[in-house]
Amino acid sequence: MLHRSSVANRKRNIESDPIYRNRLVNMLVDRILKNGKKSLAYQIPYRAMKRIRQKTNRNPLSVLRQAVRGVTPDVVTESKRVGGSTYRVPVEVVPAEGKALAIRWLLIACRKRSGRSMALRSSDESMDAARNSGSAVRKKEETHKVAEANKAFAHFR
Repeated sequence: MLHRSSVANRKRNIESDPIYRNRLVNMLVDRILKNGKKSLAYQIPYRAMKRIRQKTNRNPLSVLRQAVRGVTPDVVTESKRVGGSTYRVPVEVVPAEGKALAIRWLLIACRKRSGRSMALRSSDESMDAARNSGSAVRKKEETHKVAEANKAFAHFR
């Protein structure tokens, strides 16, 4: 018999999207999704990828992969309460969790950007992240700085 905790910890099988046959695009679509409008959520990354191809003359999937790789953090900090005070303890990130964080940060950066449509903002942020600039990359560097500053508390892990 399976315990409830073992069912919750099992990794969800992510399917690939219909056009690019890629899991990363599907993860992006699932994070964009609002109010259950999946067909609209699919249009946003597809338009963004079309624009990336026009702007860079490169495969938009490789640009997206490079962007996610550039934003994926190596370490994050978790709050740990020890004897009445809270410490930010640096913890290494599991690759799957890192990818999820990277996608989340990319989308947050896209939503904060000024611009017309989400597709335009998304393509701009992805191209910036692939070039190692942009607010999503800045978020990763900021996270690494915080982890480095709190390295003294690593023994609380």
